[in-house]
Order: sequence, then structure tokens, then C-alpha cells
Amino acid sequence: MISLRYHIVSIAAVFLALAVGVVLGSTTLSRTLLSGLSAENGDLGSQVSALEEQRNALNARLGDADSYATATGPSVVRGALDKRTVAIVTTADASPVDRDALKGLVAAAGATVTAELNLTEAFTDQARADELREVVTRLLPAGVQLPTASDPGTLAGGLLGPLLLISKADNQPQVSEAESAAALTGLTEGGFVEARPDPRPAQLAIVLTGGKATGDAAGDRAATVARFATQVDRSGAGAVLAGTTDGSADGTGSVGVVRADTAATGILSTVDNADTAAGRVAVVLALGEQLADKAGRYGIAGNAQAAAPGAPTG
Repeated sequence: MISLRYHIVSIAAVFLALAVGVVLGSTTLSRTLLSGLSAENGDLGSQVSALEEQRNALNARLGDADSYATATGPSVVRGALDKRTVAIVTTADASPVDRDALKGLVAAAGATVTAELNLTEAFTDQARADELREVVTRLLPAGVQLPTASDPGTLAGGLLGPLLLISKADNQPQVSEAESAAALTGLTEGGFVEARPDPRPAQLAIVLTGGKATGDAAGDRAATVARFATQVDRSGAGAVLAGTTDGSADGTGSVGVVRADTAATGILSTVDNADTAAGRVAVVLALGEQLADKAGRYGIAGNAQAAAPGAPTG
């Protein structure tokens, strides 16, 4: 006769067997999964290592190219701006290293930097746009007419352009020294600009900026610089707007804003890689091209037409 105890022992044995089977099965499955994951991890590690090697090789090649451009740049631009004068305007995000390197290359081209001006963060601050408009209107020298546009960048360019550049028609200053000093003092006291002592108007201008604008009103701040540079170009023999490779040619970069405006690209040259030796060479050559009433889009961004003036167009 089968007792109740026998039934209990049998049921317990069945559950024990099931438990042992589950444990053994899961252990085998886990080993299989772990083995597969380890293999995939090894493959991914190999791919990462290969990509790092490629990146390091490309960085080394870029470094070599930049060193070569730095060494040969002065020879390439020699005589391109012989006996010319240049004003350099920098924005708040422009690199002093890029500015100084560009000044050296301008000198190597035979030109003299006669004026340096820095646009502060307040210059592109949209909260102070109305204040900048008011200051520009109040400081306007006699004989200088502001453009009809109402945006702060164009208006500021309408004031500073004649201060920074001599007349294209007769190569003479467009305002008196006293008027220029008064306007620059007013803009400085307003916190919009910082000027080096004793600026003298030049034939050509470089507006040196950084990469793309970020944060609140990024597009508006980029547009202020773009329109300022365009108006400065209209004030004299020519200008070049130069930005850096970290997005200056994007939609919220001042170079990108200019390149999206066919009227602006028809007169103002742009360079999107002024943080490289090759880009700075392009800036200087583009200044020389401006003297011949030509303009172009240079650099490495997708909306550039060529690497530099004279290079094959893409």
C-alpha cells in the first residue's frame, strides 16, 4: 500500500529534480551568453583601437600640414599686400593667439596694421541692442550717413566703417581725428568696444571672430557680427570676415550667416578656418583679392567654394 509519506517524498523528489535542471540549464546558458558577449566585446575593443590609431594618424598628418603651412605661409603671402594698411577688428570670442598669428602674416605680406578694435560681449547682447542703436546715432560724425537698415550690426558698421577705413574713392580719411576719437570714446564708455591707442584708418579690414554662437539668441548674435562686417566692407576698399573651424560656417556662426546671404557674399570675403595656418594664409590672400573688387568663400566647410583664393573651386 502506498502511504502518504511516499507521495510526499515523491513530489519532493520531482521538485528537487526540476530545481537541479533549472540550475544546470541556466548555468550552461549563462556560459554561452557570457562567451558570446565576451567575443563581441573583444571585437568592439579591436574596432575602437583601430579607430584610435586612425585618429592619431590623421591628427599627426594635420599637425604636419599645419606646421608646413606655418613655415611656408610668409613666403606664400609675400608682397600680396605690399604697402597696404589693415585694420583688425576682433569679437569677444576671437582667440588672441589667432589674432597675433594673423598680424604676423599681414606684416609678412608687406602691410601695416594701423588700428585694432575689440568688440565686447555687450556689442552682440540683444538685451542692449536698443542702447547700441542710440549710441551709434548719437555719436555719428558730421558727413557720415547711416544705412537705412535698423539692425544694430549694420548701424554699428555704418559708424565704425568710416572710422576704421579710408575712402575707396580718394584714399583719404572719412572723418577727422577728433570725431573718430569722440566716437570711439563714446562706444568704449558704453562698454561696446575696446580700442588700442592712436588708431589710424586703413585701406582694408579683417573682422576676426570665433566659432558658432550658442545659447539664447545665438542666431541674432551671429547675425549682428555678420551684418557689421558686411557694412564695414562697404565703407572702404574691402574686408574679410574670418571665423574658426568649430562652427563659424554653421547657421549660428557669423560666417555661415554671411554665406546664406547672396548680397553679402557678393562683396564680403569669408574664411572659416582662421584658427589654422592655412586659413590665415587664405585671409591674407582674400584681402588682396578684395583690392581687385573680388570676393569669395574660403576654408574647409561645406559651403566654402575653395580652400583659398587661386585654389581649385569645389
